[in-house]
Amino acid sequence: MRASTGVIAGVGATSFVIVAALVQAAPTQTAGAALSLSVPAKYKALIEEAGNTCPEVTPNLLAALLNQESGFGEKATSPVGAQGIAQFMPSTWETHGIDANKDGKRDVWDPEDAIPSAAQYLCTVAADVKDVPGDRQSNMLAAYNAGSGAVQKYGGIPPYKETQNYVRSIRALAATPSSGGRSATSSQAATAIRAAEKMIGTPYSWGGGNANGPSTGICCSPKGRTGANVTGFDCSGLTLYAYAKAGITLPRTAAQQYAASKPLKPGEIRPGDLVFYGKSPTSIHHVGIYIGGGWMIDAPRPGAEVRYDPMDVMSDLYSVARPISTQSKET
Repeated sequence: MRASTGVIAGVGATSFVIVAALVQAAPTQTAGAALSLSVPAKYKALIEEAGNTCPEVTPNLLAALLNQESGFGEKATSPVGAQGIAQFMPSTWETHGIDANKDGKRDVWDPEDAIPSAAQYLCTVAADVKDVPGDRQSNMLAAYNAGSGAVQKYGGIPPYKETQNYVRSIRALAATPSSGGRSATSSQAATAIRAAEKMIGTPYSWGGGNANGPSTGICCSPKGRTGANVTGFDCSGLTLYAYAKAGITLPRTAAQQYAASKPLKPGEIRPGDLVFYGKSPTSIHHVGIYIGGGWMIDAPRPGAEVRYDPMDVMSDLYSVARPISTQSKET
């Protein structure tokens, strides 16, 4: 919940249309749905109850938001001052925090207060933007992140890269099937690595690549490069393809793939895990496949090819995470 910072980067109109289309296409869950995402046991009852506060909020959507905001960290803080499991800014908490557990105090660090407060605040901003065209859940999430005024001003998800990534990542995770609760196995990881290695030397194509292999991409990258005339992969297209060969269906973008993966501690990392780059879950811009020894396979940028790169090739390494296994048509 970063509307209070007032610092969100803008993106071009073409990118906005593409992202908006992806988000609008995401399935809308209905209130009363059961919690199927894997969450820490101590939060399950809280999320299931708070996740039915209003029609736009579901347990899965609330769980995905908490995962995106803090990774379920009760004591999480952000560089701009957001606090607790739901990452309330102090000014927002002052206005919208509630004493949900009735212990006589509103405590942003207490999940028994913060989780119901997040659900209620989602409902508040949903009401603020109820007359805005488009998907109501997506507009609600955009308002939670960027403020209701921005959603009203732009008639939907505003053209801010952070907010666009935020919405689509939460929607993708919230839509994860309940059968997809197991992390990728070592065998699946090895299959993904072999598939990616066979693509070494394939051209980079912005927006290129799918479960079937290289494809022509789209226009345009942040620096104006188009993949419309290049058959190949971008970073997340490569990882999507490689894991499809292992029977795992990944979302399309790097940020969505992070949301659909399990973050790992340093001692847990193994070949096949995904390496993510960015400043936060909502700003992840690159992904590669770890192969061991500090190296990965990735599709780095326009003008380059799929190749081996050291993990420190970029300065903003954010996380290494393991894909969550969901069945695809590939075997």
